[in-house]
Parts: sequence; C-alpha cells; structure tokens
Amino acid sequence: MKIGYSFWGFLGNGVTDTPDGGRSHRRPFIDALIAHGHDIVFLQADRDRLEAGEDLGGAYTFDDGVPHIDALFLEWRWAIPGRNTTMCGSEGHTCDLHRQAQLINHYTVRHQTPTVIWDKDRTLRAESVWRTTSHTRVCEAALAPTHGAHSLLFPVAENLLTQADPVALAAQRRDLVLGYVGNQYDRDEPFDRFFAPAAARVEHLVAGKWTETNRWPHVHFLGRIPFEAAAGVYGRSLATVLMLPERYAAVGQMTQRIFEAVLAGCLPLAPADIRYVNRFVPDELVVRSGRDVIERLSHLREIAGTQQHADLIAACVDRLRLFGLSKQVDTLESLLHGLVRPGTTERGAA
Repeated sequence: MKIGYSFWGFLGNGVTDTPDGGRSHRRPFIDALIAHGHDIVFLQADRDRLEAGEDLGGAYTFDDGVPHIDALFLEWRWAIPGRNTTMCGSEGHTCDLHRQAQLINHYTVRHQTPTVIWDKDRTLRAESVWRTTSHTRVCEAALAPTHGAHSLLFPVAENLLTQADPVALAAQRRDLVLGYVGNQYDRDEPFDRFFAPAAARVEHLVAGKWTETNRWPHVHFLGRIPFEAAAGVYGRSLATVLMLPERYAAVGQMTQRIFEAVLAGCLPLAPADIRYVNRFVPDELVVRSGRDVIERLSHLREIAGTQQHADLIAACVDRLRLFGLSKQVDTLESLLHGLVRPGTTERGAA
C-alpha cells in the first residue's frame, strides 16, 4: 500500500529549539511500516534537511505535490496563532497547517482517499466531521480514546526492551536523584504537587522549555537540550516524575517520556490520577502527593544498585510492552485494510 504520510517534525535528531516529541518513535514506526511492504511518501517539508542540515541518505521519499497514494496518514496539526495561521512567507510562519489543509482537500474531500488522523495532541475538535466520515478514522495515543476513535500508542521497538539490562542499569552510577525532561506546557499543577516539593530536598535537574519559573526559585532549570542529550539526563537520574497535562491524564495518554526514562534505568514515579496508572508503572511507583514522592525517593536511594532496584527496573521494562511497535503497526494496518477496498490500491488518488 502506498501511504502518504504527513508530519511536522524530524526523523533524526532535528534542532534543539523545537517541541517535536515524535523524534523518539516516528522513525522506528515508519521503518516498521516500510519493512511490512508499504511504500511511504512524506508530504510535508523535509525539515531534517532544510532546518537541521541532516542528510538521511536518500532513505526516504518526500513530495511537495499531490502524488498518487492509496491512503493518507496525518499526524494532526492544529492552528497555532502567530505561527501557522499567518501569511505564507511572513516572518516566523510555518506552513504545516496550510499544507495539511491542501492534503485534506485534495485527497480526503475530492478523491475520497482513505484517511487516518493520529491526533497525538488531542486537539481535534469533538464535533469534527472527520470523526464520522465513512472513509476516515481517528486515532489517539490513549488507552481510553474519545468515543469512536482508536487507540494508537506511541510505539517503542521491542528489541530495545529485549536489550535492556536491569542489573546493569541498576548498577550505573547516578549523580541526580530526580530528573525531568520535557516542556512546561500545561504541567504547572503536577509540577507544583509532585516535583517541586521533592526538588527542595534532593539533587535534581529539569531540562526543557520552561518559560515561567519564578514560583520555583529552588528548582534548577537547564533550558532546552538537544534531543540526543535527553538519554544523558535520564542516565544520570535515579527517578523522574511522569507529569501529564490533565487532558492526557484523564484518558490514560502516556507520552514517550516513559520509555525514554525506563530504557535509561530512570524509574518513573506516576501520579495516581493518571487513568490506568497501574498499567504504566508498578504499584511501588504510584504517588499521590509531594510527600509520597519524597518518601519513594528516599526508599529508592536506599535500594540503589541492589537486586531490588534491578527488579523494579525490570518491572517497568515489562510494562513498556504495552507500547510495543509491532502492536501499534498491526493497529494501523488493520484500520487501513478496513478502509481501503480491494482494487482501490491500484487506482488511489489521481
């Protein structure tokens, strides 16, 4: 099947000043689709080449036109005032939203091309026509997606889970008790409740875009770091706190931070108000308050480097199988095969 794939981000390390969280899972997901025999053509700009100056060696195909495809897959983009809603060519303009509209008008509306929308940021309106159109499907990275939508989680490659060595990770020297990598967006409340109290007592670090930090003068904010440096922060940290915006927590939408942390041996403490929290972490790592975080960190410091520590890491790695790459690819393929009628793969969109 030839799939037109629209995303606004990077396949490689990209640039530091970007909120693209898809870098940890996008390329493995696409490579797995290609390995399953699909032909992928990217329909947004090649930002790896244009912005990051990274040559991907011709491994992928980009097309800024409207090529023949059998199905359209969109990592959903939404209006960001002052950025992608401005005139093309104006200072600071990004053309992701305009291009997405062009693709939808050409493929989904005009040619009735089967279309799957991956609403990774939960910004697609509840009343959107694309939730009820017969040749479209909506996916969300949540265990409890919106009624009518399908669960398509952020994938992690199974071979990374197999290669993870809990004993070696537990034995690794760590100079930080608490670390966090991620941006501030809609996380002030969990940061106040769970991270800030513990940060007053232990060695810690916060990496990412945090623009309003005056209320936490005791917290060490590092600022944005390159994508490839995130593993280094987790590798130095005994634990992290999984802080989710309320709209994610309410539906059990866990971000890619959980497998970035766990695969570096950084134990994820998870607030109890995250839906299905026990499917993401063992009971020992579920926290209900800042005091809980402090107590768990104290315990983790006591067991650091022991078999008990290694067993806890192993339990976290085991839970990552929920996000297994092959399972997510199967989900998407099942949706696409349900949308693409026999014979249409030869015709596709003109």
